[in-house]
Amino acid sequence: MLYKLEKITDKIIDFVGSILVILLLLMILNVAYDVFARYIFHNSSIGMQELEWHFFAVIMLYGTGVALRYNAHVRVDFLYDRFSPKKQAWINILGTIFFLIPLALLVIYGSYEFVMDSYTTHEISEDPGGLPMRWLIKAQIPFAFIFLLFCAFNFLLHNINALRGCESVAKEDEVEL
Repeated sequence: MLYKLEKITDKIIDFVGSILVILLLLMILNVAYDVFARYIFHNSSIGMQELEWHFFAVIMLYGTGVALRYNAHVRVDFLYDRFSPKKQAWINILGTIFFLIPLALLVIYGSYEFVMDSYTTHEISEDPGGLPMRWLIKAQIPFAFIFLLFCAFNFLLHNINALRGCESVAKEDEVEL
């Protein structure tokens, strides 16, 4: 049952990862257009420049959860790699429960008022020609951390299955950096 649930959550995270790839390509095209317009036509759009950092913010915020799914997140590997797979699974489980989940909940709780202030004041870009609805990008903070909680659940499933000796271990999906 846990193995099946793990595979379902893997597919959802991979789907979000696919969307992030598309956003990355759109960001690259946006930057290329902006550079081309600035240096060839001596014209630049503030809105397009802001869209660059909006894309970047979304990619980084949601990419954290995708990185967790692929075991590509930051940790002290020179110690961690020396432990047995079972000890690694226990470290992952305890670290997720005592550090990742509380941090994600804290950011979700802390960002609510930040987003609501932006929404209720109809915050827009301070720059002329900038993007409207600034609250939309700010709203990605709590949503991304909700997604990170989902990814933490998936990470817990991976490690619980590793402890149980199921064939799905986080190592099989690791990304070499």
